[in-house]
Amino acid sequence: MTLAVAEQLLMMVGLGVFLVSLILYVLRTSDFKSIIIFWQATISFTKREFLINRIGLSMMVLAVIVRFYNHFFA
Repeated sequence: MTLAVAEQLLMMVGLGVFLVSLILYVLRTSDFKSIIIFWQATISFTKREFLINRIGLSMMVLAVIVRFYNHFFA
């Protein structure tokens, strides 16, 4: 039960952290087009934005791993 809560918490907080990195990028550059057309590599994050972005993505990946663990082993 607690892993199910951890999974949801990791996913939501990770998504929030990821969105914060995108918001910081848009506030710095005013470049909405790069966010909308994300499949083209046009976003140039600062070191801080990149670190925040990767922390958010890592939290979401960890949430998926917890989900698989809950499904197959718990």
